[in-house]
Amino acid sequence: MTATVITGTSGAFYYKPAGTTGTFGESGVNIATDTITVETFYGFQVGDPVKFSVQNSAGASPSGTLPAGLTAGTTYYVISYTAATGALQVSATDGGSAVDITDDGTATGNNYFEVAYADYEVVGQVREWTFEITRTEIDVTTIGQDAAQFAPFRSYVAGFAEGTGSTTVYFTTDDENFANRMINDIIQRNQTGAYVKLYVDRVFSGGSVSETLSRSIAMPIVLTSASLTINPDDAIAVAINFRPSSTPTFDLVKTA
Repeated sequence: MTATVITGTSGAFYYKPAGTTGTFGESGVNIATDTITVETFYGFQVGDPVKFSVQNSAGASPSGTLPAGLTAGTTYYVISYTAATGALQVSATDGGSAVDITDDGTATGNNYFEVAYADYEVVGQVREWTFEITRTEIDVTTIGQDAAQFAPFRSYVAGFAEGTGSTTVYFTTDDENFANRMINDIIQRNQTGAYVKLYVDRVFSGGSVSETLSRSIAMPIVLTSASLTINPDDAIAVAINFRPSSTPTFDLVKTA
């Protein structure tokens, strides 16, 4: 069977910004001001698309109801976030008025409310990305083997895996540019919510990305460094390094 080689032109880099997954309880809902209070000094910005859900800290099925006025799975838009207090307001439309919240919902026991960046966004100024996976080795050599002519070799088994990634993005004059935001996220104190989705082979179907036809690696990440290169002959390039904060999801086989 003849195989077609995948080229780098099929790749893409998608991102969810750091500091954009917040949590709150019933006491964090203020129906008088249509405000919810999440963690302080996060990275929410005006215009960010977000979704609300009920979560369970013990890993059980979530049980509860969101504050009236908010619907699970619906995209809302941040219209204000005060970093010093964690006060957050959202609208049903980008730049619209605050959603009218009429009760504080129900989240008891191990249940809590979560607000998170709605979906991955493509970073259009990416020059390249890399992701390296390595495994540790565990020495399981035993002593007391039978004598032979040659020295015995050590025995090993595979241990934990870890990964490191990098991408090179171009700096632009647009402050709202997603690549610029990722660079700024390097110094975001709390990076909760930072995710990348690395497309090896991005395939469109019906005008949108087909996840069944595409191949990708997705993971929550910790952004570890950014290195700027500035000279009079080239565009300003920024090398960004990251590593997974938990196990990546590998989807490297076309499923349909």
